[in-house]
Amino acid sequence: MNVMKDSMLLPIPSDQDASGRQLGDEEIEFLTQVIRSGTLTSTKGTFVKQLQTAFGELLGAAHCYACGSGTGAIHAAIAAVDPEPGDEIITSPITDMGAITPIIYQTAVPVFADVDPISGNVTAEAIERVIGPKTKAIVVTHLFGNPADMDSIMELADRHGIPVIEDCAQAYGATYGGKPIGTIGAIGCFSLQQGKHITTGEGGLVVSNDEGLARRIRLFIDKAWGYGDPKPDHYFAALNGRMTELQGAVALAQLGKLAHSVEQRQNTADRLTDMISTMPGIQVIETPAGGTQSYWRYGLHVTEGYGGPVALAGALRERDIASAPRYINKPAFECEVIRDQKTFGNSRFPFNLAREEVLDYAPENYQGTYDFLRSVLVLGWNEMLEEGHVDLIANQIAAHVESVE
Repeated sequence: MNVMKDSMLLPIPSDQDASGRQLGDEEIEFLTQVIRSGTLTSTKGTFVKQLQTAFGELLGAAHCYACGSGTGAIHAAIAAVDPEPGDEIITSPITDMGAITPIIYQTAVPVFADVDPISGNVTAEAIERVIGPKTKAIVVTHLFGNPADMDSIMELADRHGIPVIEDCAQAYGATYGGKPIGTIGAIGCFSLQQGKHITTGEGGLVVSNDEGLARRIRLFIDKAWGYGDPKPDHYFAALNGRMTELQGAVALAQLGKLAHSVEQRQNTADRLTDMISTMPGIQVIETPAGGTQSYWRYGLHVTEGYGGPVALAGALRERDIASAPRYINKPAFECEVIRDQKTFGNSRFPFNLAREEVLDYAPENYQGTYDFLRSVLVLGWNEMLEEGHVDLIANQIAAHVESVE
């Protein structure tokens, strides 16, 4: 086993505090400018506007709009495709609930496609099995910063005339086919939550190259008021989802550090992969051909013969190495809001409008999902990790494997 000597670098940095975050003088300087200006709203300030321009240019997207959270970004994207009550939006059961409840709030039914048992990403084959006459959009989550197989998904979506929304909350800096993740589908959604590649605590960004969708995104984030129109009005039902200038200032400073964050994560992840990929009982998650991962987290699989992910997590905990067996406790459709259809009062809306077959969450329909959750172990990953930290992690994995053999 190709591992190195234990590092003396402890504790391992965490993205939940300053030890694992690139936050410093640049953010303080921009925040100071905002406070001194006295203008904290993005409708009058400049930092959110600068952020939108800079992020759009970075991705090569014609339009970019900032909002108050990653959930808000997904919500704006769902609202942009404007589903009718009871329309269906295909998504992944391996995702945060914040990427699913916006579907319900926009009166559509979340329809779950199975995932690849290794990557945890949805596949074109699984999506095709659940496409129906009421499918309005497909949400593709790039789990852990690892791109889904977008060629096959886009071919399927284009054939059916269905827009693809990319959930890029975990995938800043990832690419597929030479294109930045978030610019392949009709809309790309990003999160600035505490643990993402760059952070404002909470925040979101939405990008699109489609003029019509971009206008609806912009309107939805701001109460559907047509700022700049000849005769502005509130054109449809929408809330205030704006980002503040305080968030925009931090995000703009963070954006200048994104390339370094992604590079550091990739370098340390590659080092760990080299060390553990040939260990018995361990399977790393490979990047699809033509893609690059950006490693929001580092995922791996542990076979039952080596104790599965729970046993390895316990071994890592002995050295204060945090990890998450299974990633999430259960698929999204097992959560009460979906399982018991707890939505608006006792109406069950919009599930009461759904086709019976799309509400069939039998385990045999989601073999990939359950196989993924059964064996995956997720390691915390951030831009402040150094080679010594990686060596420590690899050594402890090796020690566990050897103890089982």
